[in-house]
Amino acid sequence: MLALDSLSDFFRPGLSPDALPALNRLSAAWPYLAVFVTLFRGGDEEVLMRLLVLRELGSRAEAPYWTPQDIAQRFAYLNDTKLNTILGRLREGELLVYDSDGGHYALSDTARVALSALATLIDFAGDDVELGYLASQVAAGQAVGQVSDEALQHLLARLNELHAEFADALESQSEFRIRAAQHRLESVWRWVAKSTDVVRGLTCDERLSLTTLSQAQAIALAQSRMLALAGTFERRLAQLAAQRVHLGSSGLTSTDIADWLRHQGLARLAGLAGLADGVIAANVEPAFLTTPELADVAEYELLGRERAREHDHALPAAASAETADAVEAERLLEAEALYDTLAALQLAPADGVPIADAVLAASYNETAYRLSLLSLLGDPESRSDRGVIAALAKLPLALSGGAAVLALDHPEVASLSDAQLTVIPTSRDSTS
Repeated sequence: MLALDSLSDFFRPGLSPDALPALNRLSAAWPYLAVFVTLFRGGDEEVLMRLLVLRELGSRAEAPYWTPQDIAQRFAYLNDTKLNTILGRLREGELLVYDSDGGHYALSDTARVALSALATLIDFAGDDVELGYLASQVAAGQAVGQVSDEALQHLLARLNELHAEFADALESQSEFRIRAAQHRLESVWRWVAKSTDVVRGLTCDERLSLTTLSQAQAIALAQSRMLALAGTFERRLAQLAAQRVHLGSSGLTSTDIADWLRHQGLARLAGLAGLADGVIAANVEPAFLTTPELADVAEYELLGRERAREHDHALPAAASAETADAVEAERLLEAEALYDTLAALQLAPADGVPIADAVLAASYNETAYRLSLLSLLGDPESRSDRGVIAALAKLPLALSGGAAVLALDHPEVASLSDAQLTVIPTSRDSTS
């Protein structure tokens, strides 16, 4: 393990490297990280050939041990001096271990882990597959029951980056950028589908922590936001197509001309600019654009559009009178049932009964409502009301305790406070 004391020069005076959790985690994984330092230190050519040799040595699964003769025969196409240098570097980095008793070489455990990580990375190398690689890391962690929070964060960050790219393309009003973004979305579509399956499995896993579950839900939301842009692309392209200018009866449009100009080099465009020399005697002056019209349009773009976005035009949800009455009637019955339960308690002033005996019902909603009604006990404002609410407030009961949480064997209620209901002693009780 890497000694953190040697890193003190990188920190401000008075700060200890041991106090940084992220650094402690990297230090604990240093035996594996050191493998990559050995592999990727040096020039590009050296790194590439080192990876070639290591992957060849790890490819023979049926016979993982190599004699010096096997290695020389397998790499007969390499220069002997270069091969010996590569093998020496792998031995120094403890990626290649020599067994003097058996007279053969074998890859170390850390080298196998590094090759496995590199194999996944190499298989996903290409265009628009980074999302697939990130999803594969999350899926692999889910399969073995060890989901990495960092892998979830990277997947969520990449989804947010793609959504921002697509949103910027739509805001640009450029047909070429929108088409490029649409093509990009189609290329990552299959990886988004795979990621959706992974996230669906994560949200159903009861062993996940609350932090991991929140990240999985955020990933699902980011995917839905990004996929919702698919229809937006089509609508925006249709609007831009309606705005194209057709150049006479030639069949060409302004989009065709713009696309042709985009594919020309700088030298070609510089030559085309000379074609207009002497053709236009004076610059075109847009007299139809006057200051009041410009100010009016600017006011809407800067102020009116933002106000329209902030204003909520949605109507409130319709509520049926019969439904509201039914809910009120149901709550009244639940309140009366709670009052009957509390009134039937036979408690001495020194006794107490758990609140679970009074509020625990068949469903979570009913239990939660009963628990909320306990706040009425002893409430002076509620005593002046009528009906069961006033009756609950007048009961000589009070809540005590509640510092701990009790686990319950209930189909819908997992835990409940350990608070107790106690009798408020009256003056006669205290005298006796």
